[in-house]
Amino acid sequence: MNIFNELSEFISLRLKSCWATAPAGDWIEHKAHADYDMWFVQSGTVKLRIAGIEHTARPGDVVFFYPRMPYIASCGEEGCRFIYVHFDYGIGEQQRILDDFRLSGIIDANLIREDAGLYVQAFAKSERSSGKPKNLLYLKACLMAVIAKIIELHGQGRYVGAFASETSQRKSGRDLDVLQPIFRYIDDHIHEPVRMSELAPLGGISEKYFISYFKKAVGITPGQYIFQIKMNRARDYLYEKKYTVQQIAGFLGYPDPFTFSKAFKKYYHMPPSKFD
Repeated sequence: MNIFNELSEFISLRLKSCWATAPAGDWIEHKAHADYDMWFVQSGTVKLRIAGIEHTARPGDVVFFYPRMPYIASCGEEGCRFIYVHFDYGIGEQQRILDDFRLSGIIDANLIREDAGLYVQAFAKSERSSGKPKNLLYLKACLMAVIAKIIELHGQGRYVGAFASETSQRKSGRDLDVLQPIFRYIDDHIHEPVRMSELAPLGGISEKYFISYFKKAVGITPGQYIFQIKMNRARDYLYEKKYTVQQIAGFLGYPDPFTFSKAFKKYYHMPPSKFD
């Protein structure tokens, strides 16, 4: 899950639609959405059937669907109410990066209450009576926090999504699992030049297809990834205030302080000596 922290600068979130709905007790829905879909259950009980398995979401729970995941939804006799949002979330050009993790499912209210509450409150502050929010920028920030919390819970082993079709089970983590030895190698050898010819065999990938495979899986090229890791480490070293620019340049495999400073300024728009 560390990839989300390392590549946070490349993360994009696009809100496509969000609305509040209150189906009656006779409501039944058969669908599979083309994008990510998240429901914030506010009242009543939502029953879901996915890949032949029954699931139940209660008030305060958050339901997270992956794209193209067929489901049958219904609610109890008392009806239900939930806020739903359709969105895209990706790293670079990989707009389905979440598919590589078991995140799709029902997140218990006790795990997500604070972050989900912020999203629900943001929606409730809408100045429109139609139920459609007005402050989309704030709502987007709150949704980003909810997704970050789900990722954190998964990384801590406190949550594993229970929604999975046979197709998604086969895919889950496959592409990124192949690249894990490469990520580790880059991290261990960040102090020296790293060549594509060294990386490809670590993942059992042909050198000819390595760059395209990496970009498809991660959303950016291996070169962009290495540069981002270097800049992340440079930032961390400077925050420690224990090392000179020359030392940091050496830690990150740059031949001299000038070359490092030039790269740093290109990324942060200021020289390392002015970074605070």
